[in-house]
Amino acid sequence: MKAIIYNEFGGSDVLTFGQTDKPEPGPGEVRVKVVAIGVNPLDYKRRYGWMEQYYPTTFPAVPGLEFAGVVDAIGAEDGGTTDLRPADGLAVGDEVFGWTRTGAYAEYAIAGDIAPKPAELSFAAAATLPVAGETAQRVLDLLGLAAGETLLLHGAAGAVGQVAVQLAVALGATVIGTASPVNHDFLRALGAVPVAYGEGLADRVRAAAPQGVDAVFDAAGHDALPVSITLRGGTTDRIVTIADPHAADHGVPFSAGGTPSEQVVAGLAAQARLAVAGRLTVPVAETFPLADAAKAQELSEAGHVRGKLVIEV
Repeated sequence: MKAIIYNEFGGSDVLTFGQTDKPEPGPGEVRVKVVAIGVNPLDYKRRYGWMEQYYPTTFPAVPGLEFAGVVDAIGAEDGGTTDLRPADGLAVGDEVFGWTRTGAYAEYAIAGDIAPKPAELSFAAAATLPVAGETAQRVLDLLGLAAGETLLLHGAAGAVGQVAVQLAVALGATVIGTASPVNHDFLRALGAVPVAYGEGLADRVRAAAPQGVDAVFDAAGHDALPVSITLRGGTTDRIVTIADPHAADHGVPFSAGGTPSEQVVAGLAAQARLAVAGRLTVPVAETFPLADAAKAQELSEAGHVRGKLVIEV
């Protein structure tokens, strides 16, 4: 099968477009024909080797966490394949979306946690949801955000940030979102109060939220934690980052997953329903063919992407 592969850590030049063996599903495992792949900042951070503490890499590696596609084969107990997995009713030919175990930047992958893809939801739209949706909900739960509270969200215009804004606003919270000025109208439309990042951020946040900040969600990195601690009155309580690998130096927890599988699957299904109903939107910023995956990661690494980058296979 065609796939993107890398055999060492480094820049986008370590990514090669070539052929590798099609993965074979073990008993009860599901192999999918990948149609669309969501590109995430975590993809290039893992490529650099920055996330080994949380996501150990075995070479050769195929990047990518999330996908939308079609069930291609189901592993049988006798070592062959079957057309049906009775435990959850999955059958060959079903359209699904979710997470992969073997890397998403490929024609085929072994699925991890997956849910049915509604027919009304395109493959590209479905591929934008798993990482952003699970991450946003996980961190909001860790923060214990409640109605009437104020959330400071760094990186609010990114894919995870956008979903977090929409979920927090739906909860009844006030969201102060940091972003470049070009994204401020977009964030206002989602229900957030935008502020520009950079020098003087603390003063701008205090002006936008004179009531104070109850919790901080760092989806940006870029040394956002010191100012976050200042805005929380010097405490690291109720601050969580998904973007700063040096979080421990500041005494702040880094959240890298750990949501129970059944909760992930339930979350996927719930987010798909919200997306079909028009209540959860992650716009696709740009699409790329699989052969141009390196370009997609370069654009993701450069930052300032509004929405999600998607690779189509």
